[in-house]
Formats: sequence, structure tokens, C-alpha cells
Amino acid sequence: MSVNGIGAAGYPAWQGARKAQQNTAGKSLAESVNNVAGKKGHIVYMKTDDMLYSGGNGSGLSFYIKYAEGSTDDDPTVVAKGVDENGDEFEQTIHINKINPKSATIVEMRALEAYTGVEKQNGFSSLPMGTGNMGLNDRRDFMDMFRNAISDMNLLSQKKAAAYYQYSMQAYWDFMNKR
Repeated sequence: MSVNGIGAAGYPAWQGARKAQQNTAGKSLAESVNNVAGKKGHIVYMKTDDMLYSGGNGSGLSFYIKYAEGSTDDDPTVVAKGVDENGDEFEQTIHINKINPKSATIVEMRALEAYTGVEKQNGFSSLPMGTGNMGLNDRRDFMDMFRNAISDMNLLSQKKAAAYYQYSMQAYWDFMNKR
């Protein structure tokens, strides 16, 4: 049963169908339910001095990023380790110069954010809203997301927020133009 698009589980009905579809790929419904029921919570990585980034999002994705051994000025390379939205451990090696903000994962953009040193306003992310539901392998056009966020903030007369997103977007354009 759903009321105004909100399913019995407490989230929009369309999202519930999508989650069920994603979670049952290759698994029986019983395995999926037992897997979710058996989890005690999310893993959170506390940032240490050698980490460039530590955090996650609302999907359950949680990770940290460090410079990789052998990283150079010409080929800055990082390693991201953590757990994906399904609780499975992952490790990725990311070559910063190969990141394309027009088609990037949230992990790649967090690596680029840390590498470029884009100033975080009041400790918040320099990335636009809408990344909270991204999974490990989801790709988005972050430049388009910035344009939408700037437009939305201008529409809402949030001039400071629009200017901040414009600053952040420009930093990523500058990165792409230097490659």
C-alpha cells in the first residue's frame, strides 16, 4: 500500500521497486532480505593525516582516499578503499589526470576535489547536491549538475550558494583545460 507515492517501507514507491530490482540481481529475495537484516550498520572511516578524503553518502557508500605508492607530479595517483552501497569491500586505483568531470563517479570526484584543493565552504562539499544517492559505479555529468545547482540557487535568490557552485565548477573546468 502507498500513500501519496510513499510506500509502506517509508520511501517513495518507485524507489522501493528500484531498490528491489537492484538488490535481487543475481540473488534470491530471501538472500537479499537476510543480507540486509544481518547488517548491523554502516562503516565509517575516520580521517587520518595521510588521507586526502574520508566520508560517504546516504546510499551506504563509505570510503577513504590516499595517495598511491608511486604517485608522481606527472601522474598523480590515489587509492580509494571502502565499502560500496551493498556493504561489499572495494579498492580502486584512480589516475587523477584521467578523471573526466563530465562522466565521473562520486569516488573519482572526491579524489579530484581533494587533489585540486577546491575550498569547501563551511566544511561542506564543493560538489553539487544530488550525490547522496550515488553508488560506487554510478557515473554523472558533474558539470551539468553544477549548472543545474547554480540555476536552482539563482531561482531561489540564494546568490552566495550560486556563487560558490560557480567557483567550484570553474575549478573543475580549469582542471580539465590544463590536461
